[in-house]
Amino acid sequence: MPDGAPVRITRRTLLAGLGTVALAGGGTAAYATGIEPFRLAVTRYRIKPLGPWPDGLSLRIVALADLHACEPWMSVARIRAIVETANGLGGDVIVLLGDYVSGMRLVTRYVDAAEWGPVLGGLRASLGTYAILGNHDWWEDTSAQRRGAGPTIAGDALRAAGIRVLQNEALALRAGGHEVWLAGLGDQLAFLPSRRRGHPRLGVDDLGATLAQIPPDKPAILLAHEPDIFPEVPARVALTLSGHTHGGQIRMFGYAPVVPSRYRGRYAYGHVREQGDLVVSGGLGMSIAPVRFGIPPEIVVVDLSSQAPA
Repeated sequence: MPDGAPVRITRRTLLAGLGTVALAGGGTAAYATGIEPFRLAVTRYRIKPLGPWPDGLSLRIVALADLHACEPWMSVARIRAIVETANGLGGDVIVLLGDYVSGMRLVTRYVDAAEWGPVLGGLRASLGTYAILGNHDWWEDTSAQRRGAGPTIAGDALRAAGIRVLQNEALALRAGGHEVWLAGLGDQLAFLPSRRRGHPRLGVDDLGATLAQIPPDKPAILLAHEPDIFPEVPARVALTLSGHTHGGQIRMFGYAPVVPSRYRGRYAYGHVREQGDLVVSGGLGMSIAPVRFGIPPEIVVVDLSSQAPA
């Protein structure tokens, strides 16, 4: 399939991947549905950005992605435990990379935004907590889909909890005597296809307008739920942080058979270095089917420094 062709993960394709796991044995399948989804890893990256970065400045970013709040997989109690762990990681800034809402049907109960919002409001970092929205925060909001515009229930819940939601917006942070800009991109897949609207799925992202708010000589960090925007991100952005892929949700020997990206495995997971630096989180929750194998739920910690290994 050529670059740029859309790829949509479906229940059928993900369950096909789960079938591959199941063929390896019943115990493996049980682990993928009953053990690994409830683990919590902390994945750390030390990066010397290719893009502009001030000498002597170190910045620690703690990133949470793809909670997909629902029971029994991502209960309020589990979210609270994740928040406590994140608060203990010494982040200068905490970022939330979207998809707080569950789009999965195999649940015992959906956790309402009024429940998970205040819990996320307990996140603490010296420079604050900032969020973007993901596709499921739009897709599962029927009112926003009908309007073809926000606000969304998820976004309102985050704001009510005291978390700044960035949609095609950039702001300056003061870190170690330097000005570092944090930008949040609107979701690239916000609207499901609609015969009434007469268009395929569309996003609310505007990369050009977002980056135009940042002085060209200042270091910048971009939050973008889907990593597919990365080829368009200019080299002056020091770091792009994304989620969405869940690392494929099933990974065997570093390979994910199904990745919800037009670029497939190119931006499936981890640190990618091209014209700049991209880190894709494997996320915390699950979508389509309640299975994780070879890619446990994770909190990502990125230390940006001019002294880090190249």
